Amino acid sequence: MADVLPITGSVAIPLAEIELRTTRSSGPGGQHANVTDSRVEASFDVAASATLSDGQKARVIAKAGPTIRAVAQDARSQLRNREVALERLAGKLRDALHVDRPRRPTKPSRRAKAKRVDAKKQVGERKRGRQRPRLDD
Repeated sequence: MADVLPITGSVAIPLAEIELRTTRSSGPGGQHANVTDSRVEASFDVAASATLSDGQKARVIAKAGPTIRAVAQDARSQLRNREVALERLAGKLRDALHVDRPRRPTKPSRRAKAKRVDAKKQVGERKRGRQRPRLDD
């Protein structure tokens, strides 16, 4: 693996800023389970990062909090779980850094309004046709 974790096209976090902890994985595993620390937890302290700008830090903290964590215990291999945890961490950071396009308010066209009213009239006619006939008719 490289010494940086690519997040977006312009943002890459150095692995030195990511803390990796290993522990024993939960669940079944036979004799292998009590020997290997295969569970990996990757955590990234957003406020202490030298890579992110102040605006990016504020956006990430607002969306995901001051510390981002990702855990992997899917594989029996610690190396594979490390890769998976870093991928999950990158995904969470990518989602937190994403800036939504501003919504441009629009109005329905005159034709769309007319179509909606016509459809409502047709439904009303259909329901009126289901009523019992009146005695005076």
